[in-house]
Amino acid sequence: MTHTTHTPTAGVGKESPAARTAGGIGARRAATRRSRPPGRGPLSRVTPWLFLLAPLTLLITFTYVPVANMVYYSFTDWDGVSPEIHLVGAGNYSELFTRPELFRVFFVSFYYLAASVVQIVVALYFATVLSFNLRLRNLFKGILFFPYLINGVAIGFVFLYFFQDGGTLDSVLSWFGAGTDHAWLGDPTSANVSLAGVSVWRFTGLNFVLFLGAIQSIPGELYEAAQLDGATRWHQFRYLIVPSIRPVISLSVILAVSGSLSVFEIPYIMTGGATGTTTFVIQTVKLAFQFNKTGLASAAAVVLLLIVLLVTWIQRRLVPDGKADLV
Repeated sequence: MTHTTHTPTAGVGKESPAARTAGGIGARRAATRRSRPPGRGPLSRVTPWLFLLAPLTLLITFTYVPVANMVYYSFTDWDGVSPEIHLVGAGNYSELFTRPELFRVFFVSFYYLAASVVQIVVALYFATVLSFNLRLRNLFKGILFFPYLINGVAIGFVFLYFFQDGGTLDSVLSWFGAGTDHAWLGDPTSANVSLAGVSVWRFTGLNFVLFLGAIQSIPGELYEAAQLDGATRWHQFRYLIVPSIRPVISLSVILAVSGSLSVFEIPYIMTGGATGTTTFVIQTVKLAFQFNKTGLASAAAVVLLLIVLLVTWIQRRLVPDGKADLV
């Protein structure tokens, strides 16, 4: 039998260099397609702006456009009704700063600023106490936060009867033999102190919730380590809790300062600004809707806005938000 030897044809079973190069490029392209994160096309880049379109439109329409109009009206003598508007330049600002009775109302804000300090201290105390295991702590949390849920108009009417002559406060004091015929809302000092006390009762719950949430976000291991080191509750509060919630405390201070400068509904409902309780916002509202001086009222609103921004900037510079390095 004759055996025939077959010699392989040259190139059969071998890959040419061009083929290897083309295959390598294709493999790299496939790997790139697999590693490329999904959704990087043109539509995906536009999608976030589509979601932001509605809130940005509302923000610009109901915030920035009214602020721009307010700044414009502050340079006019518009009365809020007439279709004619005349530019007066900085006349409204000059009148605002040269008439002491228009700027003197800022002193009333000091009562509310002192009340804000009290409410921050009280809220921080109860938030610290109720963050630990305590019987009926959920009940106390609800009691502290409940006043903040009540409408400001309702609170104003409730405390109007509370402070009136022969009202609830006088009746309670008479039970302890401390009856008095003092008119709580009859003179500037007692009226402002009483109104500031109402603000403490109402807004303590807001600061309490902010502080409580921040305190409960502190890892429990830190408390255990502090107890092992022999730290008392006071030491835990001073060296653990306060540094951890410093940004929240700073936020509460900013809200307290801006709120004390822009108090409106409680004094407006309870006294209408009488007996020396007129705040800057109440005066601005009266200028606009009672005396038809919308231009001057707009200038007052712009000044209040600038003061709040300035105080906030100074506070952030003096007490910057430092990150607590606890873990």
